[in-house]
Amino acid sequence: MQSYTIGQAARLLGVSPDTARRWADAGRVATHREESGRRLIDGRDLAAFSVEVAQSGTGEDDPSYTSARNAFPGIVTAVKLGDVAAQVEIQAGPHRLVSLLTREAVEELGLEVGMEATARVKSTSVHIDRT
Repeated sequence: MQSYTIGQAARLLGVSPDTARRWADAGRVATHREESGRRLIDGRDLAAFSVEVAQSGTGEDDPSYTSARNAFPGIVTAVKLGDVAAQVEIQAGPHRLVSLLTREAVEELGLEVGMEATARVKSTSVHIDRT
């Protein structure tokens, strides 16, 4: 299982490393130490916590008033495999992205909950509303 440093987790959660460190210190997300003493978060724990953070709106940044870029780095939070198709969910900071793709593609990429992945979005027509 992949593990993440506090800095990597902060980037995936869309917060500062200090915020991620405070959350770990408070026990909001479980950590363990590697031999060098660095704190790590298991991928599955980070995936579950990223969903919790997104649903509670406890990120530190207000939503941007600009169009988001079309690459969303995040963490895989769910993989549902069918006979032919698959559904993959990625939590990218406050954004939850769901992609439908072939089961074969998911297996070739080795996608599983807790892995880091980037969702790329391409569209010929995108509508943007300022909130």
